Amino acid sequence: MVRAATATRDTQKVQSGTVDRPALLLAWYDRHRRRLPWRALPGEAADPYRVWLSEIMLQQTGVKWVAPYFEKFVARWPDVGAMGHASLDDVLRMWAGLGYYSRARNLHACAVAVLRDHGGAFPDTEEGLRALPGVGPYTAAAIAAIAFGRRTMPVDGNIERVVSRLFAVEEALPKAKPQIQQLATTLLRPSRTGRGDKSRAGDSAQALMDLGSTICTPKKPACALCPLNEDCAAYARGDQETFPRKAPKKTGALRRGAAFVVMRGGEVLVRTRPEKGLLGGMTEVPTSDWLAGRDDKVALTQAPPLKAVARWHRRAGVVNHVFTHFPLELAVYTATVPARTRAPKGMRWVPIASLHDEALPNLMRKVIAHGLE
Repeated sequence: MVRAATATRDTQKVQSGTVDRPALLLAWYDRHRRRLPWRALPGEAADPYRVWLSEIMLQQTGVKWVAPYFEKFVARWPDVGAMGHASLDDVLRMWAGLGYYSRARNLHACAVAVLRDHGGAFPDTEEGLRALPGVGPYTAAAIAAIAFGRRTMPVDGNIERVVSRLFAVEEALPKAKPQIQQLATTLLRPSRTGRGDKSRAGDSAQALMDLGSTICTPKKPACALCPLNEDCAAYARGDQETFPRKAPKKTGALRRGAAFVVMRGGEVLVRTRPEKGLLGGMTEVPTSDWLAGRDDKVALTQAPPLKAVARWHRRAGVVNHVFTHFPLELAVYTATVPARTRAPKGMRWVPIASLHDEALPNLMRKVIAHGLE
């Protein structure tokens, strides 16, 4: 009964709207902000190029994986002009291993567009940013807020979690997204530019990102350390870990296929995938189609046309990989051919020692490792 009464009083306090959430959030951020390689230090102006690059990399990828890639990219291409003059192949090679390779293609296309159409300067509005390749509503809002101080609130997974708990949003994702977006905007401080006091929209967004990453985590959130805990509806009820509500995920059907690892001395046979589509522009060993219900006999009919191969050897086990929309299972076949064997049309021989220079996605790294065991 005591717990129920306390929860009722706390919920009433939350609903009364007497707490200055934006001020509490910014005060916490000023003390506990994360130091990230793409984030400007206090008092420094954010670099739109670094903000854009990090936001593209952080799409569906965690900070600890992105940080070393970000460092490599800015060392190679310190500004958008440098990247705009790079080749797509170079960008794909540098991206290899980070996954979701359409981001790399869009990254290069966007750099080219900014250089060609905007003189090397990013547009400073959401509308202008959304017109760029690979920049959707969230990314445009993030760049506009963080790099240009526009009063807008980007909502990523961390912010979704914080907001859904703070307001106890009962509707399940993804239908709840518009409501969460609206509620997240209330966490922006009112603009007071006429008094020389900016709204700090970028800091508010990054504060919520940091809060979700370090305190309001998916499991076992550290609610006692949260600056908004006295104002959190879910915390008052004691069911914070049940938010955000999520609709059941739909998993695509398992697809199967075969991959062919062909050796010629110290070289392996590879080809480049078409630029459009899954893993576009990346390097791969030859494979069959990836289809549900595919069996080995049919897959073998799509082996690379090499007259020197008398018999394909099937490796024990399979290589498993999960894409966003479907899981994949590849059987791996190997063969060794004479030194003078020519590569089939559209394919090429690459020294094993040089594979690290190729734009190999993680799937192909696993396939080659399995084939060379």
